[in-house]
Amino acid sequence: MLLTLATRSFANTIPTVGTSDGGALTMLDLPDYAVRQLQLRGLNVSAAMLSGWSLDDLDLLRDRADKAACPCLTLIEEAPLRIYDNPEQCSAAVDRIKRLAAAGNRLGCNALALRFEAPDTDEAFETIAAEMRDVMPVIERHELNILIAPWKGLTHEPARLTELLKRIGGFRIGSLPSFAHAALFDDPRDVLRKLAPYAGAIHASVNSFDSKGKHAGFDLADGVEAIRSVGFLNTLAIEYVGDDDPTVNIEQARVILEKAIEEPSE
Repeated sequence: MLLTLATRSFANTIPTVGTSDGGALTMLDLPDYAVRQLQLRGLNVSAAMLSGWSLDDLDLLRDRADKAACPCLTLIEEAPLRIYDNPEQCSAAVDRIKRLAAAGNRLGCNALALRFEAPDTDEAFETIAAEMRDVMPVIERHELNILIAPWKGLTHEPARLTELLKRIGGFRIGSLPSFAHAALFDDPRDVLRKLAPYAGAIHASVNSFDSKGKHAGFDLADGVEAIRSVGFLNTLAIEYVGDDDPTVNIEQARVILEKAIEEPSE
């Protein structure tokens, strides 16, 4: 299992374009920083952190990532897309997916992650499945996979999300679970075990740690044990979601996750 970094962890601390004054960390510095400081080996890139970027900017980030041996793996659209009821919104959302696919290809990613805003109805289910089947040839031309992240409504329940994945069908569709989403349920481990077999990657959501080193959120080691129990061996991206220093908390989380990954299987 490869530990990587979700760039959203630094969304509140670094600018989105270029380099800043005073030597502050930027997106272009993040690949080297992830390897050298955080000891992580890949990036799940937040699309919002690339706002206003040119193709040359994307190429530069890819070059920096390749040089640091910290490749861009997944491009993530955090804003949920609405493609089920309003034709104009649907068309705009599909166009957005196509633009994201082109950017993901430019960055050298192997996946594009999406969320959908939709009620849990049969009509929304069938409409989203049909629209995604139509757009999949574009995704395939860009040599990407689509990962659907859980979101409130249609894709909140694990069974419903996996049903949608099967309805879309094909070899380039999967899920992007997170510890934070799993923690919303009475049995987080069960949620992760249900979604991990379909996952192209999983986000280990990290909050802050107290002075005794106790994590404020979901038990990180439990999350690793749950996904290991169903044979998940793909990338686990650390995503810091707290308000303190990302670096300190990511480093603490990495130690816990590494230990859990290295534990002998029962």
